[in-house]
Amino acid sequence: MRASGMTGEGDRALKAERPARVLATPAALELIERLRREHGDLLFHQSGGCCDGSAPMCYPQREFLVGDSDVLLGEIGGAPFYIGAAQFDYWKHTQLIIDVVPGQGGMFSLDNGAGLRFLTRSRLFSGAEMACLTSAAPATAGSRN
Repeated sequence: MRASGMTGEGDRALKAERPARVLATPAALELIERLRREHGDLLFHQSGGCCDGSAPMCYPQREFLVGDSDVLLGEIGGAPFYIGAAQFDYWKHTQLIIDVVPGQGGMFSLDNGAGLRFLTRSRLFSGAEMACLTSAAPATAGSRN
């Protein structure tokens, strides 16, 4: 076997072991799909407080300008999920689990008026998961330009 083939397999194995920084429940994925049908491509940004607490905010992808220091945590339902760098530093030891509950969404979020709102739940990463994650820090929007 060639060394390059081994590297590819090793990379895939490492990726398979690396836990996702953000996940979505089946109910959240259903709402994401509904909003995508209505609004097109979506983008999420984890709010850091202010008006809507710490709610995950959902926007039309073309209408939200991602900041240079925003961190891409991953994707949920095909939509990129960002968090501000300062907020990421505070929450980097947790996996975000996006769920939905009855209620009104954030003032500017697309889930407002849907009768459901996105909610961030979380769990702490284990020591082994953190070791795996720190070996590959997530990219900021500025580092991808």
